[in-house]
Amino acid sequence: MNRTHTDAASANANAAPTDVRWVVFALACATSFLLYLHRYSWNIVGPELQKEFSFTNTQSAFLFSLFYYTYAGGQIPSGLIIDRFGPHRFLTAIVGAWSVALIGIANTGNLVLLGFWRLIFGATQAGCYPSLTHLSQQWFPLQRRTMLQGWVATTFGRLGGAVSPIILGTLLMGVCGLRWQMALTVIAAAGLVHCIVFYAFFRDSPQLDPRVNDAERELINAGTPEIDATEYRPTMLSPKLALRNRSLKWFTVQQFLDAGSDVVFVSLIGTYFLIAHEFDIQKTGWLASLPLLGGALGGIVGGWLNDVSIRRTGNRRWSRSIVGCVGKVIGCGMLVLVIMQSDGVKAAWLLMAAKFFSDWSQPTTWGACTDLGGRFSATVFSIINTAGTFGGILMPIVFGVVLDAFTTISVVDDTEVKMTNWNPLFGLLSAMYLTSGACWLMVDCTQRLQTDKGKV
Repeated sequence: MNRTHTDAASANANAAPTDVRWVVFALACATSFLLYLHRYSWNIVGPELQKEFSFTNTQSAFLFSLFYYTYAGGQIPSGLIIDRFGPHRFLTAIVGAWSVALIGIANTGNLVLLGFWRLIFGATQAGCYPSLTHLSQQWFPLQRRTMLQGWVATTFGRLGGAVSPIILGTLLMGVCGLRWQMALTVIAAAGLVHCIVFYAFFRDSPQLDPRVNDAERELINAGTPEIDATEYRPTMLSPKLALRNRSLKWFTVQQFLDAGSDVVFVSLIGTYFLIAHEFDIQKTGWLASLPLLGGALGGIVGGWLNDVSIRRTGNRRWSRSIVGCVGKVIGCGMLVLVIMQSDGVKAAWLLMAAKFFSDWSQPTTWGACTDLGGRFSATVFSIINTAGTFGGILMPIVFGVVLDAFTTISVVDDTEVKMTNWNPLFGLLSAMYLTSGACWLMVDCTQRLQTDKGKV
């Protein structure tokens, strides 16, 4: 009996690691993909709502911006819940809740109820990436954690955003002939199916998953440092104290402009192609995806440029600043060319180029947060991301007002015809890119933050 038990234990110790971590990785990638698939559906849903219910550009922009109010407010509460209870049930619940919110949007024509469902949508999506961050800390080996996080958050997230107008507009509405309400319900149903799969195959940690053997647990935990209780200092970085840092101040301005400008590609590009250029929904779907694909490629190139520049020059400060600045300046130039372009398809490729160069700054942002914040990098990112959220709240309203200001109404054959000049919007966007680039030159990532106990 004892010998049998010993032999079993020895066999388990010598067994090859199980591969449950890769199942978890696949579930995390699918969750990130769904998050952006659903969020970027507004590129198609927004203009359809505007046409069907005669919403003004300002009203449509207001509906879009409601997402950011609850998205910002839900960040910290979500983090507290996840740290206390784990992401298993919480992430399952919020994916289901935001999928239901999409179904609510699809079956409501009232402005107040649409606003309510947009608020629910933002509140529930707020907890997704904090959950996935907790998941990665528990399940991804330290040596490969950053790379795997990049695949989850950047690659699959942006891919979901890029294909959202294609799936919703080109495939479901164009090829399949579904109305936008049914098309939105279909992709929402995919979220409900994902909830079931996620709940069945995910556990909060390897220790709680019976499918994980000792070898895989050791592999996941390898290299994780032990915390010496005698050396641990439970210090916190005060946001008020952190903002005394000159570089962080410019960083927050940059992030406000960056996130604010991104609203155009999240909510208005579909309207631009569908209404301004009068493309059908099928063509609008793939044209609206081009800028997002450009951004995904730009993020990869920007990360490579950061690493190469730092390695070859040894100057971290100017490597980060110049990569961030140059991308924004070239993106500004691409937007100027969009203003000069009357052909909608050519404009789409120019917008793709603008997003490609602009998103060089995305890896630079993460790197600069680490440089400035040290062990408080997460706090630094939360500070600049708060500024970015305010950009997401304010700029949709500004963009909507600009479009309404340059909209003319005429009557042709007893029919009211609206014409909107989009060039002022792209002019404003190019100015934001240029200002963002200037902000990057003011960010010295080697200027480490101070706490009441010294540098971080």
